[in-house]
Amino acid sequence: MRNIIKVILCIIFLSTVTAMGLHLYKKLRTGETVTASTDQIKLVKEVMDIVKKSYVEEVDNKKLVQGAIDGMLSKLDPHSAFMTPEPYKEMKVNMAGSFGGLGIEINIKDGKLTVISPIEDTPAWRAGLKPNDHIWKIDSTPTKDLSIQKAVSLMRGEKGTKVTIHVAREGEKKSLTFPLIRDIIKTKSMKSRTLVPGYGYIRIIQFQERTGEDFANALKNLHAENPEGIKGLVLDLRNNPGGLVDSAVLVADKFIGEGKDDGTIVSLKGRLQGAKMSYFAKVGEKEPHYPIVVLINGGSASASEILAGALQDNGRAIVMGTQSYGKGSVQSVIPLREGYGLKITTARYYTPKGRSIQAKGITPDIIVAQQDLSKKAKPGEEPMPELREKDIQGHFKGEPEKTPPAPPVPAKPEIKIKKQEKKPAEKTAPIDETASDYQLARSLEMLKGLDVFSTINKGSTLKQPAPAASGNSATK
Repeated sequence: MRNIIKVILCIIFLSTVTAMGLHLYKKLRTGETVTASTDQIKLVKEVMDIVKKSYVEEVDNKKLVQGAIDGMLSKLDPHSAFMTPEPYKEMKVNMAGSFGGLGIEINIKDGKLTVISPIEDTPAWRAGLKPNDHIWKIDSTPTKDLSIQKAVSLMRGEKGTKVTIHVAREGEKKSLTFPLIRDIIKTKSMKSRTLVPGYGYIRIIQFQERTGEDFANALKNLHAENPEGIKGLVLDLRNNPGGLVDSAVLVADKFIGEGKDDGTIVSLKGRLQGAKMSYFAKVGEKEPHYPIVVLINGGSASASEILAGALQDNGRAIVMGTQSYGKGSVQSVIPLREGYGLKITTARYYTPKGRSIQAKGITPDIIVAQQDLSKKAKPGEEPMPELREKDIQGHFKGEPEKTPPAPPVPAKPEIKIKKQEKKPAEKTAPIDETASDYQLARSLEMLKGLDVFSTINKGSTLKQPAPAASGNSATK
């Protein structure tokens, strides 16, 4: 039961403790106590007494209580969990981000330990682990029937120590072996650069405390690199598992509002009064209204989906890629007595137009599946489906939408990237990742097309027909 709990390995414990979560924690600790009926409490005590008296072996009271609580929370959703002192302590270490690990997000899919996404610039990412890889053995330990907590403990360790991951991958006949060296996982918040003159690229790897400030600096650098102005921006949220919601709000605030204070970014709704709130754009200077393409995929979750949904619903960006993960819930972490902890889902996220993200995700405006341009696709070959929230056993559903959005427009498969002749590399030549990244290439094409369309529109407005000749002019 516990193995359905989503664990983020070797990064900040993403999407668990946000400013909102801490706020709700205070409400939970000071709110009214909800008590079960006397008959229900008596039933639990009766079962415990029978087990203690009649079970074939002597049973510890603490084990029975923990088992009862585990069973209670397992009936809720995959993200709510009771943590004994050791896992709770590990979670707090995760939040500090100062331990040795591999840098992968894992979950259980169809009973198998599965990679959701490797975190960029970590040992797992550099080694080539991919989403949907089935980890069937860690060193010499098979992962069948292995809890996620146990898998985490096997992969975690001191910096510089070795661990070998054995993976089964779709399309590969033989098992793949990845010998990895553990490292201190302190991933960068983002990367940015100019793709081609006038077109910027910012990839947010995860939402950390400094993401808002880092994003502002990245925009400043792009403006400096493009003194004639930014014509378009690709905001890459692919394989971003989320993080601090406040940081995602700061990024959205750069583009939403534009002089007014009623631009909604995200809303939260829960049973507690403190779990009902909305984030709005602040009044102030915004970025120029250049076109934006947001890239997402099945590894884009939580805060990533909040940002993509906010820009999409406010008409500020075109969302491209594939359906996002669908993690639209808020977890609050509550410390308990004797070093125990409780992680419980307290609210759902909603986009500005009231769409629930939970178990649905964000649907791109234009669906563009990633293609491996280094390999020739076989006839009829389909890409492997991505693991999403709705695929996890026991997930809770999002609320139904009143007005379903129109079906997305799939990208035409006949569009191909022209191969360029190989030329000697120049130190001053910009890095062209679009030659190997199909989705990024399509995004850049979209931005260039929008720029051309905008130029045509401006030209048709400015170039009015010349007035008819008058006075002493003669027509021949």
